[in-house]
Amino acid sequence: MSRHTSLRVGGPADLFAVPEDAEDLQNLVNHLGKQEIPWMAIGRGYNLLVRDKGIRGAVISLERFNEIAAGRENRIVAGAGAENLAVVRFAQERRLGGIGFISGIPGTIGGAVRMNAGAYGQGILEQTECLTLLRGGEVREFCMDDLAYGYRRLDLQNGDLVLKAVFRLHPREPQETEEEIRKDRELRNSKHNVGLPSAGSFFKNPKGQAAWRLIDAAGMRGSRVGGAQVSEVHSNFLVNCGDATARDFLELSSQVKNAVSNTSGVTLEEEVRIVGEA
Repeated sequence: MSRHTSLRVGGPADLFAVPEDAEDLQNLVNHLGKQEIPWMAIGRGYNLLVRDKGIRGAVISLERFNEIAAGRENRIVAGAGAENLAVVRFAQERRLGGIGFISGIPGTIGGAVRMNAGAYGQGILEQTECLTLLRGGEVREFCMDDLAYGYRRLDLQNGDLVLKAVFRLHPREPQETEEEIRKDRELRNSKHNVGLPSAGSFFKNPKGQAAWRLIDAAGMRGSRVGGAQVSEVHSNFLVNCGDATARDFLELSSQVKNAVSNTSGVTLEEEVRIVGEA
């Protein structure tokens, strides 16, 4: 799985499947269910830490669910495997905007939706009208009023898979979106260009606080365990210096959380999704 995650760590999965479409995915999930084979889905492997012994069962990649299409009345329909920036650009070409804040977030729409990705006080689900899910072996559409979500979370049932999303956007001149993209990417490059493999922000921001400030105050910027390091550029990024293992990242994360708890009394919570066999 080190070849399929942005942190470049993780042991092997027993099976790795790349379904072509929704029907192919349904058949795959039904087959795995009948064989009692556990499975999990991924996009491009951002925001994911796979433990060193890998994943027992199947990993399903949704990378081919990458279609983007225009919907009715300022709507854009994007598959779970569509790249975030590609969706913003598609909307821009149609003089629509409102989701430019995801342009600098690496990854795909499926992952962005699952964690309600956002920036500058905005979340992608605030601009989402409905989601198409694979639930219980059936493809179903859900309006956002029927789903619970909040800061960096979307509450789904076990086994739910996000297949596509419908975004409700606003008329916007392309140059306005271009300026939004430019500012977002410049800001992220100045703060987040850590230069080494990472999963983006490793910890969630506690309410009213910035995780990186708490980590700095705890003296953990630059701290290292094996090949994993708290970035010198941005202390809420844990980076792979070239030979890290998942165990290095987990130990470093534990040390950061303990240090922050001791200095500020705040318990940090990982934003990355941690999976696999220890």
